[in-house]
Amino acid sequence: MIDADCEVARGPTPACAVVAIFSITLLSTSCLQSGKADPARSRSVATSESVKLKPPSLDADKPADFPGLHNVVAFGPGLLSGSAPDEDEGFETLQAMGVKTIISVDGATPASDKAADHGIQYVHLPIGYDGADSQRALELSKAVKIALEKDPSSPVYIHCHHGKHRSASASAVVAVTLGFLTRNEALARMKTSGTAADYRGLFRCVSAARLARQEELAAISNDFPTVWKTSGLIKTMVAIDNRYEHLKAIERAGWITPDDHPDLVPSAEAGSLADHLRNLYGDDCVKAKPDGYRALLVKTSKQAESIEGALIEGRDSPAELSKQFREITASCKECHARYRD
Repeated sequence: MIDADCEVARGPTPACAVVAIFSITLLSTSCLQSGKADPARSRSVATSESVKLKPPSLDADKPADFPGLHNVVAFGPGLLSGSAPDEDEGFETLQAMGVKTIISVDGATPASDKAADHGIQYVHLPIGYDGADSQRALELSKAVKIALEKDPSSPVYIHCHHGKHRSASASAVVAVTLGFLTRNEALARMKTSGTAADYRGLFRCVSAARLARQEELAAISNDFPTVWKTSGLIKTMVAIDNRYEHLKAIERAGWITPDDHPDLVPSAEAGSLADHLRNLYGDDCVKAKPDGYRALLVKTSKQAESIEGALIEGRDSPAELSKQFREITASCKECHARYRD
């Protein structure tokens, strides 16, 4: 529900960004400057001879699911978009595909250690639901270009959280910028990924993308961070997104601790969501937002507090708790619709 536009703009290079929340060092034509994978950690770096799993093709008309990876769609020769890898299983799948470079456009900190264990390096260049600006588009494209020139047989994997929205848009922008696809072809691949039509900013930045000149790409530094350095807002938004997902799991369990997630305490998760929302009130970026934006923060925080109190006191039925939770979802959607772009 929160827009990270202001937050990402504080980084070393401006970029458009949002909630959620949502992940850098990369090989250059020799190698990038900030941290190559430790050979001692890498169990088996993929080579063209060791590729065991075929990635989806560019003409596939629906996303593919693999062990630990979801919503995988090709956006060009050697360019894949999808969800964040699920623990070791996802990285094992990427390794089996021959992937050596992952680019995260999500706000969450990448699992770079797990990636290194599988001979894969991370680049972290987050974007928001308003899409990549021209600078970020060139950075993403330069990172992909370097990786593919280093080893054309190794696909580059771009991910956000679910692999439907930001990663699809970022991949589409890269595909146009590097000349893999036309704008219309790239927009069509976003629809294959399932990018929702109301994410106008994600489509708009692809419609504005163009083939980059060689000198433009040459001017972009080869030094990409493994973890994008941000201040507190994006971290808070990631925490909000996590609390929301936990509450969805709790709701599915009937508003009790889920059997498959025994660490979740329902009232504590609701209280944590309310706390994180409250903690945003004093943020300078939030202060610069319209009054209606802050009002929705207050409203959603109070809704979470109400669920927390009901869970602590045991006063509401599961049906009533679900009704209140739907109100939180509605508030988030309202905020997205009004302020995301």
